[in-house]
Amino acid sequence: MDKTLVMKFGGTSVGSADALTRAVEIIRDATRDWARVVVVTSAMSGVTDLLLSSANPSEASVGADSCQPLRDAENKLREKHFAALDSLVKDETLREQTKTEINSLILSLVDLCKAIAVIGEASPRALDAVASLGERMSVRLLAGVVNEAGIKAQWTESTSFVVTNAHFQNANPDFKVTSEKTRAVLNPILDAGIIPITTGFIGATPDGVITTLGRGGSDYSAAIIGKALPADEVWIWTDVDGVMTTDPRIVKEAQTLPEISYGEIAELAYYGAKVLHPKTIRPVVEAGIGLRICNTFNPSHAGTRLTSNGKKNGRVIKAVTAIQKQRLVTIEGRGMLGVPGVAARAFGAVASTGTSAPLITQASSEQSICFAVPSETATTVTTALEETFAREIEDNDIDRVWSTDDISIVTVVGAGMRHTPGVAGQVFSRLGEEDVNVLAIAQGSSEVSISLVVDAADTENAVKALHGLIVQ
Repeated sequence: MDKTLVMKFGGTSVGSADALTRAVEIIRDATRDWARVVVVTSAMSGVTDLLLSSANPSEASVGADSCQPLRDAENKLREKHFAALDSLVKDETLREQTKTEINSLILSLVDLCKAIAVIGEASPRALDAVASLGERMSVRLLAGVVNEAGIKAQWTESTSFVVTNAHFQNANPDFKVTSEKTRAVLNPILDAGIIPITTGFIGATPDGVITTLGRGGSDYSAAIIGKALPADEVWIWTDVDGVMTTDPRIVKEAQTLPEISYGEIAELAYYGAKVLHPKTIRPVVEAGIGLRICNTFNPSHAGTRLTSNGKKNGRVIKAVTAIQKQRLVTIEGRGMLGVPGVAARAFGAVASTGTSAPLITQASSEQSICFAVPSETATTVTTALEETFAREIEDNDIDRVWSTDDISIVTVVGAGMRHTPGVAGQVFSRLGEEDVNVLAIAQGSSEVSISLVVDAADTENAVKALHGLIVQ
């Protein structure tokens, strides 16, 4: 059977006429080596943020003078998409047809924003309808540009085959139904020798209501399609040379990792590395599909290949990452000792606020539970905990619920740590040498990562110090 490749292009990879030209050449090159190619595209860079800001009820006000922000957004969207079409699509009929389709979507944004302004509230369902428009415009633009280049392509919206629940803004796909529909929609296009160009990030409920898979969900879309067809490989095209040993903005000596395991990338994605959406990994692992991360602006670079095991390359530690703008929330009190259900109630309260805790630690004496939450949610979370434990606080079984100032979670990742004694000692020795104080520690049972909490001001020093363990 002919081999199938799914390629996803991120927002910067389709964000300008120059970027689109590069994307077209990458697609052309892929068709030389792969009989069947599926392309998944994000919205043009900056478009989703512009769409969502337009949907802010205060921005979308229907007052005489306050329509200007919405008009400005409308004009920016036309200018961004039409400029690329004018530059790259010379066929007048194709160009004008594509402009008409994109303009229709822009006008639907205006209608949606006006409706939101009248109601005075943007529901999650309405926000998904608004956010989906960027990908829906981009898919038409990219298909037009690819066809102009002499490559047969056909756009199709993933709402016709990615079927999700109604959890708007972070929907989950029904893999069984999605697989059936994906094959039914895409295989006839592929069998005709045409490249399907489809939207990332979005799906639809069984009733056809548009949903989104969460910000950055286009990676996830590519993995879903890859699993459903099934594809042989999924390539994620972005604006960096793959997965790096750390953020190059913090450490200029950061290097690209040629290979990394699924377990390692899962930890990196969860703990702040933005190269890959965290949910992307599960479908490709389950389907046994190869995954590669490449740079649209440096396509000759091999990028990073993800494998089931990942080579050690002589390195115990592969990468260091940091989540910033977090706060530690602590519940403490002598009355917690030996009392069952405290943790369950605590995290039930956290869940009720819609907050996820990326790090949790508990003293062995059971006199305190400590966990991290995003800084902007800390006040809401502490209030919910105080309400949940109001009686225990009144009876002095719990002394207090409090949160720190801003902290960062710094995570050291490497599958080799599992079999290497003394790694934790090296980590803490290196931090001690740089006078970095560790506020809390957590290590998963997989031993693929160690996470430590440091003051926000110590983030850069901590990352630089621990990156030294990789390159030494």
